[in-house]
Amino acid sequence: MIKLTKLNNAEIVLNEEQIEYIEIIPESKVIMMNGKFHIVKESADEIIQRVIAFQKEIRPFEEKIKRKE
Repeated sequence: MIKLTKLNNAEIVLNEEQIEYIEIIPESKVIMMNGKFHIVKESADEIIQRVIAFQKEIRPFEEKIKRKE
């Protein structure tokens, strides 16, 4: 999950695995797999970095779960 900021300064938390693509319009329009979208203040590069950081953070937990199975 990543936290982003809408244009009205409201914070939203998105499931990063459900992001299909990002349009730069010049804000970032985050299009989800279900077709819904969110326009946010963060740049596409910032969003990508947040996704990478989150995935690095959860990867060790996923590995522990896999080892237990």
